[in-house]
Amino acid sequence: MAGILGGRRAFDGVRVVDLEVMSSEDVDAYLRTVEEPKHGTLQALRLTILEIIPEAEEVISYRIPAFRVHKETVAGFAAFRHHLSYLPFSGSVLPHLADELGGYTMTRSALHFPIDVPLPRSLVQKLIAARLAEAGRRS
Repeated sequence: MAGILGGRRAFDGVRVVDLEVMSSEDVDAYLRTVEEPKHGTLQALRLTILEIIPEAEEVISYRIPAFRVHKETVAGFAAFRHHLSYLPFSGSVLPHLADELGGYTMTRSALHFPIDVPLPRSLVQKLIAARLAEAGRRS
């Protein structure tokens, strides 16, 4: 049974989902709050993600910019004091690609990268492909 939990979150019968769907203008607003060089690095990542999955809907999910495909959040990013993070919105994508991520620090759900060095397009492509494959298996 689906229902609102309060605020902008709901239970869809399987999981709690964030209902804070925003437009690209809201992602622009998020990025305006981020200082250089973080701003430019995240903007480059945003454009790379949109080149790889042009059908993605830009949203704000859990207060960070994210990208949704067929109602599944498949990528996101965030700025922190000393690093930037790429978030696949899955706890299994990064461990699955661990051999590709040797030069980065990470948690189970966030890949950390320098504030002034964009992630390589080939790596972003692999991260998104792994997440889309995972989301497809659940559908």
